[in-house]
Amino acid sequence: MAVGGFIAILLIIFLVAGRVTGKLQRPLTILICLVPAVVLALIGLVIPAIDTIVTSFTNQQALTQLPAYIHGVGLKNYGYAFTDPESRSTLIRTLQWLIIVPIVAVAVGLAVALLTDRMKRPGLAKTLIFLPTAISGVGASLIWSYVYNAPVYNNDGSAGAQTGLLSQLAIKLGWKHPPAWLITSPGNIYLEMMILIWIQAGFAMVVLGAALKAIPEDILEAARMDGANGFTLFRTVQIPMIRNTLVVVATTITIATLKIFDIVQTINNGNFNTDVLAHKMYTDMFVTNQVGRGAALAVILFLCVVPLVAYNVVQLRKDRTR
Repeated sequence: MAVGGFIAILLIIFLVAGRVTGKLQRPLTILICLVPAVVLALIGLVIPAIDTIVTSFTNQQALTQLPAYIHGVGLKNYGYAFTDPESRSTLIRTLQWLIIVPIVAVAVGLAVALLTDRMKRPGLAKTLIFLPTAISGVGASLIWSYVYNAPVYNNDGSAGAQTGLLSQLAIKLGWKHPPAWLITSPGNIYLEMMILIWIQAGFAMVVLGAALKAIPEDILEAARMDGANGFTLFRTVQIPMIRNTLVVVATTITIATLKIFDIVQTINNGNFNTDVLAHKMYTDMFVTNQVGRGAALAVILFLCVVPLVAYNVVQLRKDRTR
């Protein structure tokens, strides 16, 4: 009903605007185009952001808590985020995600783009690699949870019939007693990272592949005539030519990594030393009823994302002006 009413109001406004002529036509058109966007931005982004920032400076413990019992605590929630051992470990773990996932995903995507560029019919290979990008984080986690299934042992301690591909491969390679992968720290966090890398590598491949194809052939030919071939051509010509695209892809994947929630929630629910910032924020706000602390983590997450988004926008504008 709300969506239908909003559309009806817009249709009425556009109908009235279409009948206006003269000097008022242009200002009214600009106003009509801006007001709905501004209203939606205020309702869906600005007001909730301000409310979250205000909440982060309070001792609120539940979303339904009466205002009379909510008091300001200054920077106490932010201090807790950086001094509490569990919260500090979560921040360090999030930093590991931010370092490993973008680097590996971009490297894999770039390598695949280079390899498929030399194939006569790369369509099928590119499609198979890009398909995980269309899968949700929950769906990908369920798929990989079967790969990571814990090893099965017989009563005598020998390996039984395995349901997990990773355990089967480990046993075939001579590892007699592989661990329960998803509950064994610190390896479990890197196995979860593999899921996001699997999803993002296809995106990196498509964008970087397009950038590589956009390099003028005469530049490559001139470099080959100067003796640049193979890795030398890649390092001295292709990488500098697609540097801005590399930066945009890396920052985009970094933003997605910083907001990762569904994989951690689906695989281990943040247990066994796998919690990350976005999941910790959710847990504090909706599970342990520490809304003030959760709001502080939300603000920290927001402050981490904003510079990356701004940098991404600047790079995109630079590409457009060239």
